[in-house]
Amino acid sequence: MLGFLGNKSSNLVGLDVGSSSVKLVALSKNSGSYTLESYAVVSLPPTAVIDGNIQDVGEVAETIEKAVKVAGVKLSSAIAAVPASAVITKRIEMSNVFSEFELEEQIKIEADQFIPYPLDEVALDFEVLGPVNGNEGLNTVLLVACRKTDVELREDAISNTGLNCSIVDVDTFAVERAFPLISTEHKGKSDLVGVVDIGAATLTLNVFKGTEIVYSREQAFGGNDLTNTIHQQYGMSVEEVEQSLRLDELSAEIKEMVVLPFRGTVAQQVSRSLQFFYSSGAHSELSSLFLSGGTATIEGLADQLAEELGINADMANPFLNMSIGSRVNRTRLERDAPSLIKACGLAMRGFEGKE
Repeated sequence: MLGFLGNKSSNLVGLDVGSSSVKLVALSKNSGSYTLESYAVVSLPPTAVIDGNIQDVGEVAETIEKAVKVAGVKLSSAIAAVPASAVITKRIEMSNVFSEFELEEQIKIEADQFIPYPLDEVALDFEVLGPVNGNEGLNTVLLVACRKTDVELREDAISNTGLNCSIVDVDTFAVERAFPLISTEHKGKSDLVGVVDIGAATLTLNVFKGTEIVYSREQAFGGNDLTNTIHQQYGMSVEEVEQSLRLDELSAEIKEMVVLPFRGTVAQQVSRSLQFFYSSGAHSELSSLFLSGGTATIEGLADQLAEELGINADMANPFLNMSIGSRVNRTRLERDAPSLIKACGLAMRGFEGKE
């Protein structure tokens, strides 16, 4: 491998560094079944991460340290992810006669043709997916590339806490990995299932067919709008607002005057994103929709979307059929679960190839 996605390992904690918080998930696996051993969600300072880019490594490292303490488990290594918006992916067909070293050299030649940066500024990796249908002499190879700085900033933030950053993945790969835990009844089926991630700064619609993403669209909209409105109108600090939203501790007045109208705006944005999907080509309608991300936990949002869109809408919960460790607060987990999809998928990466 060329040093981007990393080598496969086991028992690694998943660390999702978002725009407003760090999410940590620690899993164990026994006889094919996962157990959630511990998790943490810790808010980041508002300027630490902007548009998915780490601006202050020190502040991110401090937040990761807090998350490790909250999780209360002994950790040594972590898996992080770069956002898909910072990554170039391409499937290419390569002869299967190349040795691993020869394949790496050929991959570099191919990459140089479509990556708009000098190769010495790029973190590059690939995975052989298997033979090309109808041509056993060729393999389909997934090529993944991004700016080295995007990888190195995450590695620096993690290593500054004393943890080893063993793998840097891509966030959409993590979502794909966790999807079968979210949508167990659709496993292996050909119907279309949507997962809408509503974070602090972005709303992302991923549409799955089977267990693969066949459509993805990101737009600039998220929970920061709600946080800032409450902060400005009611004089609460940004940290207080985010904590109160997460723990559902806002006053009835704020919920009625601010949160409820914002919920309507969220529903409009989700509907708009689906309209773009349907207008993008000959797609059939979604059979169901799952909501993820911290902003998705607004009370009543799933019911409102189900009513307005005419499809089943549920909160995404990858831990629904998992064993839950004794350290985990189950009541709080039920609320936090939709924001832990990426961190869960990253933690799952540590068990690949180990069974």
